[in-house]
Amino acid sequence: MSADVDQNDRDLEAELASSAAGRTGIPVDAICVGCGRTRVKRATLEEMDQPPQADPTSLEVADCTSFKHVCYQCEGATWWNPVAVLTGLLESEDGE
Repeated sequence: MSADVDQNDRDLEAELASSAAGRTGIPVDAICVGCGRTRVKRATLEEMDQPPQADPTSLEVADCTSFKHVCYQCEGATWWNPVAVLTGLLESEDGE
């Protein structure tokens, strides 16, 4: 499902603004396969095996593949499984 996740006391905007989220790509909520931690990360469409011309706002998370990104808890680059495309954060970025 391409929607914002239940925040459960998480500040998704702050997570996205953090350098740990990355600098390029669309915001996704993802789970680290190493430690199980869920964080906002940026991943490019290509990293998630999507065509570069795909519309991120209509992207289904079930069609996205795992991508490599840094996990500070695991102290290195690990695989992350996307659980939601954060369209609300994507749209708020476009409005700025």
